[in-house]
Amino acid sequence: MTQWIEERQSEHLTLRAEVDKILYKGASEFQTIEVAHSLEYGNMLVLDGVFQTSEREEFFYHEMIAHIPLFLHPNPKHVLIIGGGDGGVARECVRHDCVESVTMVEIDGKVVELAKEYLPTIADAMINNHPKLTVKIGDGIAHMEAAENAYDVIIVDCSDPIGPGEGLFTEEFYANTLKALKPDGLFVQQTESPMMHQPLVKKVFGFVDKHFPYTNLFMSYIPIYPTGMHCFTLGSKTYNPLAWEPNRVQNFKTKYYNQEIHKAAFALPNFVKEYLGIAESK
Repeated sequence: MTQWIEERQSEHLTLRAEVDKILYKGASEFQTIEVAHSLEYGNMLVLDGVFQTSEREEFFYHEMIAHIPLFLHPNPKHVLIIGGGDGGVARECVRHDCVESVTMVEIDGKVVELAKEYLPTIADAMINNHPKLTVKIGDGIAHMEAAENAYDVIIVDCSDPIGPGEGLFTEEFYANTLKALKPDGLFVQQTESPMMHQPLVKKVFGFVDKHFPYTNLFMSYIPIYPTGMHCFTLGSKTYNPLAWEPNRVQNFKTKYYNQEIHKAAFALPNFVKEYLGIAESK
């Protein structure tokens, strides 16, 4: 009998993946968790019925959310990751020679535990206790509220704005993010599909724009996410993403990210510009 896992991506759209084995199915204090081996994507992590990542295509997301902000900043030394329990963002951050410390604050320790067991290529930095990486199991919102002038780059690798991730999409959170950054700091957050989640994207863009001198959206293709079209919101105190030129050599290999994609990612479709209130291209 054919077995499937599925995500109801909207009232009228469902994405399914055929699986041959359910590796784990249970619940933590915060959410339901499922890990399954899919025939197309390898091991997949599903939280509260939402596809999070998979072995085959994870590099699209993890490289873009990590390397865009880290290469935009000319000398990032101290990085904070809020969420990111699968370990993929941490794995990418520690690859930068200039990065001295990466602090990851994940609320759900069960996700970290399962990632180490079933997603070892993604959780590599956590498994090997990389010397730059400190993993803290705790509330990222509270951590951000307490921090001041502490980080060069903050990456908010959160789940959807439901359950434990809901508080990461509020104006108060972005005001605290601004405070937690150093004077030339910047941050990025995953902000869902620019096609299917337009009210959320517009709301977050507006909140960030109230607090940061530079607020920009960039996009990437993420195969297992709704419509395959995903966006990230970036707030920067000093560095204008649209004026970026390569500022140091990339001395490690990537599967998706490169300098051309870095620049192109900030080129937005006109329908996105329209609902964000950005002037359309002629």
